[in-house]
Amino acid sequence: MSGHSKWANIKHKKEKTDAQKAKVFTKIGKEIAVAVKAGGGDPNSNSKLRDLIQKAKSNNVPNDNIERIIKKAMGNTGENYEEVTYEGYGPGGVAVIVETTTDNRNRTAGNVRSYFTKYHGNMGTSGCVSFLFEEKGVVVVNNEDGDIDEDQLMETALEAGAEDFASDEGVFEVYTVVDDVYAVKEALEKAGYQILSAEPDKIPTNTVTLTSEDDIKFMGLLIEKLEEDDDVMNVYHNWENCD
Repeated sequence: MSGHSKWANIKHKKEKTDAQKAKVFTKIGKEIAVAVKAGGGDPNSNSKLRDLIQKAKSNNVPNDNIERIIKKAMGNTGENYEEVTYEGYGPGGVAVIVETTTDNRNRTAGNVRSYFTKYHGNMGTSGCVSFLFEEKGVVVVNNEDGDIDEDQLMETALEAGAEDFASDEGVFEVYTVVDDVYAVKEALEKAGYQILSAEPDKIPTNTVTLTSEDDIKFMGLLIEKLEEDDDVMNVYHNWENCD
């Protein structure tokens, strides 16, 4: 996989998840509700729902919570959510994609636009930056002790359907097509590897390095405020030097 490691971003998301579990539960619940209303409540025939149940379990959402959300969505009770994606530029021309799930498009669009404006960016039109990203699944394997046989891991991952492979900061990153990410995760777990995260991702095909202290500060604030918004599910960007 060329160039840019996503582990710093994934690790950052995980740390925020650990600190804000209730908010993460709520966001995944909204995604599940959308999937159920679009394709039904049976994960055997609704692959999107099946993947989201895996995602929920990876984030330690209790099974009771998952079942309750599915049942509520099947009963057409609660809010009607829709998925809306926004694109734009942060300071220094950093490309940003914001995936949201909302029951009020006007509120969400207004909030996202205000974050871009306040932190020295600007919201663009649909498609203005999405061509700068590739959609992949990313499975992060713990190698903190440095005792994993890289060749063996690569062989196991490729046999499970992985496409590519990289090492970084005490972890191995296994790249898949989006639809295969959870199947590859399960295969690696069965082989005895510790999985730190597994999720669909958008990998930038090129990156932007910020040198201005103001640009760095405002880009960090833009990401932080977007991720804190209850309607925002995922934030993707091509900022190279983020922590």
